[in-house]
Amino acid sequence: MERDTHFVLGVYEDEDVLLDAVKQVRSSGVKIHEVYSPYPVHGLEHVLGYKRSRLPIAAFLFGMLGTSLALTMQFYMMKFDWPMIIGGKDYAAFPDFIPVSFEMTVLLAAFGMVGVFMVSSNLKPWAQPRIFDVRITDDKHVMAIDIANNSAMDQEKIKEILKSSGATEVNNKSFDE
Repeated sequence: MERDTHFVLGVYEDEDVLLDAVKQVRSSGVKIHEVYSPYPVHGLEHVLGYKRSRLPIAAFLFGMLGTSLALTMQFYMMKFDWPMIIGGKDYAAFPDFIPVSFEMTVLLAAFGMVGVFMVSSNLKPWAQPRIFDVRITDDKHVMAIDIANNSAMDQEKIKEILKSSGATEVNNKSFDE
C-alpha cells in the first residue's frame, strides 16, 4: 500500500480527550501521521513526541548573514567606492553603521525564517492542501493514521484502538492522485 494515500481518521470532540487518546494510541504501537485541531492545543507536540524546532538556528544564521552583508556593504561604500568625510569622522566609523546593520539583520532573519519554514513544511504556492475533515477548521480534532506506516497492525484493530481511546467517529480517507 502506498504511503500518504490511505488513512484512518479518529474524530474527537474535546482537547483533553484528544491528549489522552494520543498517549493511548502511541502506547499501543500505532504510528500517528498527524493531529489536526481548530486551535493550538497546549502540550500536544510534546505528547506526539515532536523534537524542538531548529528554526531559531536558521534565524540566527540568517541574522549573522544580514549583519555581515550590511557591514561589508557599508565599509566598501564608505572606504573604497565613494569615500566621504561626514562630520569630520573617519571613513569607516562603526557607530554610523549600527542602524543599517540592525535593519539588515532583522530583514534577512525574517525572510530567511519564512523561506526555511516554507521549505521545511513543504508549502508551495501551487500545491493543493489535503483536507482530512472539513470540521477541523470549526470544532473537531482529527487524528490521522497512515495505514501504510502501520502495516504490522490490521486496519480494524486500529479502528478499535481509536474507538476505545474516545473517538466519537472513526472514518477512512483516501487521497488517490
